[in-house]
Amino acid sequence: MKLGLFMMPLHDPNRPYMAVLREDRAAILLAEALGYDEAWVGEHYSCKTEPIASPLQFMATLVPVTQRIVFGTGVLNLPQHHPAQIAGDVAQFDHLAEGRFIMGVGPGGLGSDFELFETFDKDRSAMMAESVDIIHRIWRSDPPYRIHGTFWNVVVEQQMQLHLGIGPMLKPYQQPFPPLAVSAMSPKSSTARLAGERGWGLISANFTPSNQVLTHWQAYCEGAEAAGRRADRANWRVARSIVCTETDAEAEEYLARDTCSPGWYYAYLRDNLRTYKMTKIFKPDPQMSDDELTVPNMLRMMVISGSPRRVLDRLVALVDEIGWFGTLLVTHKDWDDAALHRRSMRLIAEQVVPRLSQHMTARQAAE
Repeated sequence: MKLGLFMMPLHDPNRPYMAVLREDRAAILLAEALGYDEAWVGEHYSCKTEPIASPLQFMATLVPVTQRIVFGTGVLNLPQHHPAQIAGDVAQFDHLAEGRFIMGVGPGGLGSDFELFETFDKDRSAMMAESVDIIHRIWRSDPPYRIHGTFWNVVVEQQMQLHLGIGPMLKPYQQPFPPLAVSAMSPKSSTARLAGERGWGLISANFTPSNQVLTHWQAYCEGAEAAGRRADRANWRVARSIVCTETDAEAEEYLARDTCSPGWYYAYLRDNLRTYKMTKIFKPDPQMSDDELTVPNMLRMMVISGSPRRVLDRLVALVDEIGWFGTLLVTHKDWDDAALHRRSMRLIAEQVVPRLSQHMTARQAAE
C-alpha cells in the first residue's frame, strides 16, 4: 500500500498568500522526508480559499528539492483549457520531474470557475473525455496535426518548418504518456464508471462517506466490465481526513475547538455545495436532512481521529468495509496548529501505515 498527501489546497482566505504557499511547500517537503509516496495539488482560478491556479507551476518549484515523491494534479480541470495547452504544459512538467508525475484530470468543480471559463451550460464530462483523447493523440503522433473534435481542433500543417524544428509538439518523458487518474465525489459516480471504461486511476474524495466510497469502486468495476477490462484495485486511491495525535483525548480536544481547521474545512465545503444542491455528497444516508449536516456531525462522519491505535482501527474498519485499495491519501488541512499537523503526518507514516499495509496485504491475499 502507498501513502500520499492530497491538498486542494484549502486555506483561510484572510491569510497572506505567501504564507499559505510556504505552508503547502513545507507540507510536501515533510511528506517527502517521511516517505510519503505521492503529493497531489488542486487547480482553482477564482477562489482565495482554494488559491493555487496552476498546480504544475507550483509543483515545479518542488522538483529540485525532492528525490522520490511522485507529483499528481488533483486535478487539471480540462474543460477550462485548450487540449494543446495541457499537452504542452504536462509534457514539459513530466520532463522536469523525470517521470515523477501522475496526470489527474477532471471536468471542473468550482462554480466561479465555470462562470469564468463559460462552461456552466456545457457538457463538461464530454469535454473532459474529448480533451484526454486529443492530448493522447498529440503525444502519439507527429506533425502535421489534423485533429478535429466537437469542442476543440488541433491543426498544425500550413506553418510547419520541420527543418527548423517548427511544428512538432512536446511529448512527455513517460511513454507513451503519464498515467492518468480522475476524482469521484458523488454516489455511484459516472466519472468513476468512465475511469473504469478507460482504465484510468480513480481517487475517491475525502468528503464522501465510506459507504458511498464503495459505490465508486462498484461503478468503476461496471465501467471496466463494459469495456472488457480488468478492474485493478491497485489503481484506486482513497482520500480521508485524518488527525492522528499521541492520545485520543488530544484529538478530541483539538476537534472540539470552534476554530479547528477540519471543522472550518467541512463548513466551507458544506456551504459551498449547498449553493448547488449537492449536499448529498456528504450523506451516508440519503434520507439525512441538510439540517443534520452540522460541523460536529460532519467531523464525526468524515474525520478519522485519535491515537495511532484508534486511527489504525478506523482505517482497518474502512478496509474491511470497502476492500483493499492501492493508495491512502491523507487530505491536507490548514495548519492552524502547525506542530499538531506535522506530528499527525509523522504518526500516520511511522505508526499507522506500516500496520495498515499488513492488513491490506492480508485482505489482498484473501481476495
